[in-house]
Amino acid sequence: MPRVFVQGKPVDSYPRLTPEARRGSVRRITEVGEEVLHKPCRDVTEFGPELAALIDDMFLTMYAADGAGLAANQVGVSLRLFVYDCPDDDGVRHVGHIVNPVLDAGDRRLLDEGEGCLSVPGAVMDVARPDRAVVRGLDQDGKPLVVQGTGYFARCLEHETDHVNGRVYLDRLSKRERRDALRQVADRREGVFARRAAKREALTS
Repeated sequence: MPRVFVQGKPVDSYPRLTPEARRGSVRRITEVGEEVLHKPCRDVTEFGPELAALIDDMFLTMYAADGAGLAANQVGVSLRLFVYDCPDDDGVRHVGHIVNPVLDAGDRRLLDEGEGCLSVPGAVMDVARPDRAVVRGLDQDGKPLVVQGTGYFARCLEHETDHVNGRVYLDRLSKRERRDALRQVADRREGVFARRAAKREALTS
């Protein structure tokens, strides 16, 4: 079986950092409580250099924060778009971006596993998600795109589609669990940002 899928299609090999990241700049990641994270994003209607540049920045920002996925509203842009570089449970790497994503999780088995978020720095909580997902959308040129995932990669697709719909994973938790997550943020945020700063320096120096 291929070990890497790019935009849902198998490739023989792929660099550690995407070509997009090498063109990009690191942007600030928004945090839970900021309005842009808590309202549905707008559909992308214009395809061109500006969208491509945003995707470049999102890839580098994701890598600098050691993330597996990043939605546009996590860099303060209210557009239905996310990027990802994420393994599935079989160790297969999945890399790409999806514009105007629509999720079809279907009637799948739920897995209750640990989940984090770059906009909830330092917190990890168990969240029930379907073990398979299909996301339909467009690429940066406006061409139709379908990406399928299982296991951890399915969780990534579901998590990022939640973001463009104005939801963070804390919205799927009980009030007590949400308080626990926010306590984790308070305890770990400083360390998370120190590690991000070091990673950013390593990637951009």
